[in-house]
Amino acid sequence: MSKQYAHYSVNDFDKYDCLKLSKVAYFVILFVMRAYIVWLISLSNFQDRSSIISIIYPEKQVFYLNLISGMLGLLLLAIVSLRRANAPSWVKRLWPHFRTLLVVALIFDFIVNVVAFFYWQLTSQTWLFIQLAITVYLIYKCIKNKRLSLNLKEFPEPLPEK
Repeated sequence: MSKQYAHYSVNDFDKYDCLKLSKVAYFVILFVMRAYIVWLISLSNFQDRSSIISIIYPEKQVFYLNLISGMLGLLLLAIVSLRRANAPSWVKRLWPHFRTLLVVALIFDFIVNVVAFFYWQLTSQTWLFIQLAITVYLIYKCIKNKRLSLNLKEFPEPLPEK
């Protein structure tokens, strides 16, 4: 078991002696929640709050659809944020399935954009292919990432009092 952790340094562990979460998980969450990130950035523009959204999302409906698909990202973010020693039981139950949730969020996000393209002609074919490439790459990284595999095997436990 300790051989798996041999190439990690002390800085790679959190205060509960668990390996810090893989960056792949954070990239997936950021990608799935991109509409929320754009929305938060637009809130900082006090003169014209909708200008940033309209630059990135020329079709308002695509923005709204990405907000819907980003809801799974909100769940993922909540799980990561609440992953600690005294976590609620639902976080502990969902944690072993976190990789599956990451993949499902990516697939759902892609399906929403496919529907937007084929049903409503809202997105471009180029963006659909780019998103497909990003989605496939991130799914591959989620499956093959050894650090994420180690993350899923451990959950923070309360440290003994000194």
